[in-house]
This record gives sequence, C-alpha cells and structure tokens, in this order.
Amino acid sequence: MMITGEALIGGVAVQGTGTPIRAYNPALQESMEPAFYAVDAQQIDQACRLADAAFDAFRALGDEARAVFLETIGEQIMALGETLVERVMAESGLPRARVEGERGRTVGQLKLFATLLREGSWHDVRIDQALPERTPPRPDLRMRMIALGPVAVFAASNFPLAFSVAGGDTASALAAGCPVLLKAHSAHPGTSELVGRAIVKAVELCGLPAGVFALLTGSGNGIGQELVRHPAIKAVGFTGSRSGGMALMAVAAARPVPIPVYAEMSSINPVFLLPQALAARAEAIGQGFAGSLVLGVGQMCTNPGLVIAIEGADLERFASSAAQALTGGAACPMLSPGIAGSYQRGITQLAEHADVATLALAPQEQGKGAPALFRTTAAAFLSQHALSEEVFGPASLVVACRDLAELHQVAESLEGQLTATLQLDDGDLAVAQALLPLLERKAGRILANGFPTGVEVCSAMVHGGPFPSTSDGRSTSVGTGAIARFLRPVAYQNLAQALLPAVLRDNGAAAWRRRDGELTRN
Repeated sequence: MMITGEALIGGVAVQGTGTPIRAYNPALQESMEPAFYAVDAQQIDQACRLADAAFDAFRALGDEARAVFLETIGEQIMALGETLVERVMAESGLPRARVEGERGRTVGQLKLFATLLREGSWHDVRIDQALPERTPPRPDLRMRMIALGPVAVFAASNFPLAFSVAGGDTASALAAGCPVLLKAHSAHPGTSELVGRAIVKAVELCGLPAGVFALLTGSGNGIGQELVRHPAIKAVGFTGSRSGGMALMAVAAARPVPIPVYAEMSSINPVFLLPQALAARAEAIGQGFAGSLVLGVGQMCTNPGLVIAIEGADLERFASSAAQALTGGAACPMLSPGIAGSYQRGITQLAEHADVATLALAPQEQGKGAPALFRTTAAAFLSQHALSEEVFGPASLVVACRDLAELHQVAESLEGQLTATLQLDDGDLAVAQALLPLLERKAGRILANGFPTGVEVCSAMVHGGPFPSTSDGRSTSVGTGAIARFLRPVAYQNLAQALLPAVLRDNGAAAWRRRDGELTRN
C-alpha cells in the first residue's frame, strides 16, 4: 500500500489545501517523503457532515455486524505487513520488537471490543415492569445505552499504533456505534495514512456508510479546534499534553452545545518505597525501577517520574542501585524533535535547581534522551510546585521524607495521577492501609510490588485518573470500560413491544438484563 500524503474523507483520498508537513526520522534526523497537506475548513465540514449522515445507520447495526467490522479492521492492519512496521520504526525511532508488540496490542484491542459486543452487557438493559395495581401505578420502563454520535479522536505521539488511528479511543467509539473523525498526529503521518486506509478498506468490505471513518491530516491547533467546534461532533478523545487537552476542553465548553472531552494529559506516577520493603530489597527495587524508567525512552504516560521514601541508609542503597543502572544508559532517539527538546529543557532545569541534587545523568545528545535521576527533600518539594511537573522522558525525582508523617504530606500534595505504586513487604501492611484511602483519591490505578509501565488491555483495567491525569476521572481509555465514554442512557416508557429496540423486548436477545432490580442472564 502506497503512502500518498492524502487525507481520507468519505472513503476517498483527498489532498489538503493547507501548509505541507513531512514526517521526521528521529534516528537518522532527517525528513521523509511525501508531504502531507493540512485539510481546510471545508474538508473538515464535509467529513463531519458525512459522519453525521452515517451515524443512525451505523449505530443501528447489530452487535455481530459491528464486531465483524472491528475484527476486519484488525485483519486489514495485519495485512499491511512489513510496510507498516518499517514506516512506524522510521517515523518513531522505536525498535522492531516494540512496534510489533504495539501492533499486536492494537489488533487485540479491536478483538476485545468485538468480544464485548457479542457478550452484550454494554447495553446495560434495565426493565422495570408496569405495576398497574400500585398506588400510584408504575408505568412500564425500559432503559438501554445508545451511541452519542460522531467522535473526534486525536492520535497520540508516544504510541503510533495503540493510541493512534485504530487505537483504544477509535476502537471503543466504533464499538459504541459512533463514527470517528481521526486527527492524525504530525509525528507519524505515514503510519496514520496506512492504518487509515486499512480502516477505510474495512468499511468498504463490511458495506458500511463511507462517513463512518475519516482521517484528517495537518499540523497546528487550527484543525483540531475547527473539528471540535463542528456541531456534528458529540465527544472528543485525546491523548497528549496538558496544554493541548485544556485548549480542546475550552473549545468544547464554549460551543452552543457543549460536549465531553476525554483527555489523557499529565501524570508523574509516584512510586512509594515503604520502609520494610526498602530495608529488605533496596538494590533490587532500584534495578527494577531503572528498567521501568527507561522503557520506551521514558515516553510512556505511566512512566515512574517520582519516587517517595523515608530518608536513611536504605534509601541511599536504592538510590545508588538505581543511579548505577541508569548512568551507563545510552541516549536513544525520542519520538520527535519537540519531545526531545522539551525533555532536555526539563532535565536541565532540575540539574540547575538549587534544591535538587543530581544522582545520575547519562550523556545527552541532540534529538535523543538519556536517563536522569535527581533527588530533593520533602520540604523543597512541598514548597515548590515546579518540582511536581512532568518531565516527559527517562527522568525521575526522588523525594526524601523525614518520617511517615511527611511522606503523607507529600502524597496529599500530589495532583491526580494515572497510577500510584506501593513497594511493600508484609511488615508494611499497616502503613499501606493508611495510605490507600489517600491514593484512591489521587490515582486511577494502584499497584503493589511492580512498576506502572505496562498497561494490560482487559476488562478490569483503568487507564485514567483525577485531573490533570485525565479531564474526567470517572472514565478509562483502556479496557472494555472505555466504551462507556461514548454512550448515553435512554429510557422508554409504555412503548409497545413492536416499537421497542430489540434488546428491550420481552423476547429480546440481550444476554444480560436487570429486570425489576435483579440482574439476570438469558
């Protein structure tokens, strides 16, 4: 499949009329062909109108038909073969094993949502039968979930496949019955076109309306803001910077009809080293932490950017072990020059900070990221908000606390996080128990004796958290729960069986239903 630099609107490849951009190979530090031209307002409007026109037909598809569509997308992605793998590697600087693993995760997500559709619980069917003899009488009431409408999805920079064109936001929105308008990321436009064409092919093979999916090309804020303003768009999925997410939230809130924005933005993912665990295995924890920190050149949204522990000899052992593992780390290409530049500025500020000591700082190179580890006191951390800001890359800050009370103060001061990790042994259970209520308020996922990098795609996963880790901490962007973001409830009162949706009829095919308050399975 050839890469042409075109957008995909209504199942047709079209060239934008705006400023051209080119992909950048971070390993070779050179631009790549072809040029991708930014779509204009008229093309965005056309894509949105086609999505709106396709919405009712697409959401009316049976669960099986939509499941087959998701599986067909996965098949078409795999059919791209080496063409896709090589382009992702070239545009991201990521190694082959990571790219192939991410491709498997992307296809796995699509299959997971296909399984959910066939299982049927996502309809959340609720039936309260009429009670005509009651005073006052109760009407017949039935509820199900329906799709919101066309969804604008913004591809992420750090996962060119799994959080991009056919990633979790797209998979969950399509599973819900929502057409998707995908704003391709300027860091991997060729990858985006290849995967976009795979989705368009799946739309065609499944006989769906062409407006079910569109790929919009271009760089800058204007395209995204124009897309979010369009009245056909009913929700937004975004993974990126806090400034980018906040800008889209402002646009969405200022519309005549505001819409929800599900934005994953900023998280430093604190790791708490509890006393008994630190005493028993400080060196091993340090080595495991170092491995987690440098995974993917630190460009994971769950990267452990903060370590919190009580000062003393055991913390020194951890710091020495981690620093030794990180000091020899090589500088590796980062996803884009912008990300690399931001990382260099972040670690320079920490290295030059009067209240911060440098524990490890591997030699840095232009366009690349090498590991860095710093240390500060709890007093400095609590008094200077800048020390809690995310440095996106393989850098972390150790906060040394005088005692458990100060450790609790540091934990209480934290903003919302995607994850919080406890390194603990049996002797730490009481300390952990005291921390848990606080961490439940602060994080979407709490781990024990592991590290936060690595997000399992399954029903129980929560990849979200209180602001600013996400714009809405009640949701997840990974796992089957992600479908709920793009659904809303509708109740039907006293409708004849013939008028009811099939899943709500007395002989309906819904596998699960809550009838008169009791959850049952057909």
